[in-house]
Amino acid sequence: MSRMLRASAIMAAGTMVSRVTGFVRTMVLAYAIGTAALGDAYNVAYAIPYGILDLLLLGVLSSVIVPMVVRAQQHDEDGGRAYEQRLLTIATGTLIVVAVLAVLAAPLLIDLYSDWAPGSRQYEVAVMLARFILPQLAFFGVGAVAGAILNTRDRYGAPMWAPVLNNVVVIVVFLLYAAIGTGSDITKVTNTDLALLGLGTTAGIVAQAAVLIVALRRVGFSFVPRFDLRNARLGEMGKAGVWTIGYAVVTQLGFMLTVNLASSAGDAVKGHGVSPYTLAFQLFQLPYGVIGVSVITAMLPRMSRAVSEGRFEDVRGEFGSNVRLICSLMVPVSLLLMVLGPAITVPIYGHGANSVADAVYIGNVLQVYGLALVPFAIFQLLLRVFYSFGDTRTPVFIGAGTTAVNAVLMVLLYLMLPAAYAVMGLALAYAVAYGLGAILAWWLASRRVGGLGGWAVGMSMTRMYLAALPTAVLALAAVWLVTTVFGGLDFLNSVIVLAIGGGLGMVLYLGVAHRMRIPEVNSIVGMVARRVGR
Repeated sequence: MSRMLRASAIMAAGTMVSRVTGFVRTMVLAYAIGTAALGDAYNVAYAIPYGILDLLLLGVLSSVIVPMVVRAQQHDEDGGRAYEQRLLTIATGTLIVVAVLAVLAAPLLIDLYSDWAPGSRQYEVAVMLARFILPQLAFFGVGAVAGAILNTRDRYGAPMWAPVLNNVVVIVVFLLYAAIGTGSDITKVTNTDLALLGLGTTAGIVAQAAVLIVALRRVGFSFVPRFDLRNARLGEMGKAGVWTIGYAVVTQLGFMLTVNLASSAGDAVKGHGVSPYTLAFQLFQLPYGVIGVSVITAMLPRMSRAVSEGRFEDVRGEFGSNVRLICSLMVPVSLLLMVLGPAITVPIYGHGANSVADAVYIGNVLQVYGLALVPFAIFQLLLRVFYSFGDTRTPVFIGAGTTAVNAVLMVLLYLMLPAAYAVMGLALAYAVAYGLGAILAWWLASRRVGGLGGWAVGMSMTRMYLAALPTAVLALAAVWLVTTVFGGLDFLNSVIVLAIGGGLGMVLYLGVAHRMRIPEVNSIVGMVARRVGR
C-alpha cells in the first residue's frame, strides 16, 4: 500500500498541477471565445485529433504496448531497448502520414462530428481550425509512446508534468487572442484569428512532446530509428491491438453521435450545445484524471508482471487495494459534484464572452455527470484487469455494449427532453450506461481471476458513502444559505459556497472517515501528516 501511495502521490502531484492549469486553460478559452458558435466550432475541431488517436494509439498503449514492452524488458537480451526503438520508429512514421491525411480530410471529419451544413459559416470556421489543429496528431502520438516507455521504467513524473507546459502555452495563446482577436462573434473572426487559435493549440502539444523526449534521454534511452520491422512483433501486436482498435471505433461512434446531438441542441438554444458538454465533461474527468489515472498508470505494469509470473493472488490484491483507494476519494467528490456543480462552474466560466447563466448551465450538466464518476472510475480499473492478461477482446464487447446502451438512451432522452435540457440528458445517459457497464465488467473480470472480493469492496464503499453523507448535507446547506441570504450565484457567492461546502466538506469527510477507520483514508491522512511533519 505504501509503495502504491508513493508512486500515485508523485503522479497525482503532477496531474494536479496539470489539471489546475487545465482549469485555467478552459476558463481562458470560455472567456476568449465563449460557448456559442465559435466555441462549439473550436471544441469540435479540437476533439477530432483525440478521436483519431483513440482509434490508432491511445487505447493500444495501455492494453497492448505497455504489457509487450514489459515482456520485452523481462525477456530480451538487451532489456527491450531495441524493441522500444522500433515502436517509436513505427509510431513516428505512421502518425506523420496520418496527420497529413487528416489535414486533407478536414471537411469530411467536421461533417462526421457535427450537423452543420457545408458552406455555413460555423462549418467553414471549424474546418479551418481543424486544419491548424490536426498536425498535432504526430507530436501527441510520439509523446504518448515516449510516456508509455517511461511508465514501464517506473518513471511517472514527466508524463504527468509535461501537460502543464502544454496548458501554459495554450493559456498564453488564448490570452493573446482575447487581447488582439475579434472576440466571440463567429461572423467577424478572421483567418488570422483562426491561425492563432489553431496553431497555438498545436504548439502546446509540440512543447509537451519535447519534454517527454528529453525525459527519455535522461533515463538513458537513445533513439535510433530501426526499420527491421520483422522484429517489431507487429503480428502479435496486431492480434491484440485489433480488438482495442475495435473498442476505440465503437466508443468513437458513440462520441460522434454525442457531438452531433449536442451541436443540434446548440443550434436550437444558444449556449446549450457542444461547448457546455465539453467543458462539463472536462471538469467531470478532473477527479478521475488526478486520482484514477495516477493509480491506474502505476497499477498496470505491476499487474502485467504478476500475470506473466502466474501470481493471480497478487492481481486480485492489487485490484482490490486500488479500487478501494480510488473510491475513498471518488465517493465524496461525486456527491460534491452533484451538489456544487453551478458553484464550481460560475467562477471558472462566468466571465468575458460567457455569461453567468451560460456558466450555470455548464454546472447543471456537471451535476448530472457526478452520478457517473464512481462507476466510470471502477469501469476503467476493471478494463486494466483484462489488459494485464493481454486480453483486448473482452473489453471490446464490454465497451460495445456500454456504448450501445449509451447511444439508445441518448437518442431517447434527446427526443423526450426540450433542447435546453438535451445536453443534461446526454450526461444522464452516460452515467446509466457506465453503471451497467461496470456491473458487466466486474462479473467477467471476477470470473477471469477467481474473484475480485466484491463483498469486501461493497462493504468498504458503503462505509465511504456513510462517511460522505455529512459532507453532502453541509454542501447542500451552504448552497441554500448563501443563495437565500445573498441571492443567486455570482463569483463571490460561488467562492463562499465552495469554501464551505467543498473545502470544509472534504475536511469533514476525512475526519469522519478517519474516525470510522476506513483504511484507505487513514493511509492518505497518515501520508499527508508525515509530509507536513517533515
